[in-house]
Amino acid sequence: MAIDLGDARTGIAFSDPSGSIVGETFVENSRSPEKLMTRLCELAAEKKAEKIVMGLPLNMDGSEGERALKCRGAAAELAGRSGIEVVLQDERRTTVDAHRILSEMGRATKKHRKNVDAVAASLILETYLNRRR
Repeated sequence: MAIDLGDARTGIAFSDPSGSIVGETFVENSRSPEKLMTRLCELAAEKKAEKIVMGLPLNMDGSEGERALKCRGAAAELAGRSGIEVVLQDERRTTVDAHRILSEMGRATKKHRKNVDAVAASLILETYLNRRR
């Protein structure tokens, strides 16, 4: 399970059972951190996730800012609540790449908002799966 954590929309992606390819992707809309955390735990249990990969939004120079610290805190909370290991994965440029992919698919720019977080989560998961091989 991969997560692109956002303030209003969070992208989620799951791999196939063998961990070879990215499968289902979608977006959870929630501005409530508590409701989102509960939903992420439910999804992880429902899909029998063995590991959770959360995007870590590093600055372009590799340093960590406020968003990265927020993600680290969310990852620790999610691991504690779900009982599943949470791995942080550098997510630099995933949103930019997600917009590019959607544009190449012919999606109107104003419609990107609905899908960009799911595509970003799939890129985070794909990077993790490739790195693991």
